[in-house]
Amino acid sequence: MKYGCCVNMFGNKMDPVGMNYIGYLAESGYDYVELPLAQIMELPTEKFEQLKETLKKYNMNCECCNNFFPASVRLTGENTSLNVIEDYIRNACSRAAELGVKVIVFGSAGAKNVPEGFPEEKAFQQIVEVLKIADQHASYEGIQIAIEPLNRMESNIIVNLSDGKKLMQAVNASNIKLLVDYYHFTVEKESLDTIIENGPDIIHVHFAEPEGRIFPSGILNEYRNFFAALNNVGYDSRVSIEANSKQVRKDIGNGLAIMKNCIEN
Repeated sequence: MKYGCCVNMFGNKMDPVGMNYIGYLAESGYDYVELPLAQIMELPTEKFEQLKETLKKYNMNCECCNNFFPASVRLTGENTSLNVIEDYIRNACSRAAELGVKVIVFGSAGAKNVPEGFPEEKAFQQIVEVLKIADQHASYEGIQIAIEPLNRMESNIIVNLSDGKKLMQAVNASNIKLLVDYYHFTVEKESLDTIIENGPDIIHVHFAEPEGRIFPSGILNEYRNFFAALNNVGYDSRVSIEANSKQVRKDIGNGLAIMKNCIEN
């Protein structure tokens, strides 16, 4: 198993990508950093080169990107443009490939949420079309796409693993699979059986303590059971902590140790 962290959770206006935290991950023993693709796309060339140099400096790989689409690139509703969407996807996949990204996470509630009054089934078909386009460009760059169900407090479409599986099957592309996020999974009160049912299609995992969506503060049976279910279906790829923090440097180190203990012991 490889261990990573989503540093955009600590980002701010001066550092929306979370570049300043990459060194902390390296010091704490993480295997990779997960960076926000939408924010990376906003970086001017000079800043993007600085990001690449920072990764090189700390010998830290960016194997995954979350935040595929910004809210400004509408994927559902009347105000969508496939030309705009495809241009964004092409450029985003190109930048991700420059960083060595292997998996792009598709959650993007702000971009995909269904406008009030718009038919949900039509919105679903729009998302299917978007992911078919994304598959073409991601596949070309050697990148997989992981559909991330987001709980219904954040999103009004694709809120659980069953929804994600339905979307994956509708797209019908071998390069597009599923992500399970323990926080969203718990908020939606999903059963561990859904992990067993969808195990072969899970290619990425996010983890956080559900209460407050913070770094894990202790070793709980619920955590062990979650990771045991993943182990039972043969999952051994990557898991990223995606959590809030008020004491980042401390939490980054402690969180990794706790997560490893839950998985390996």
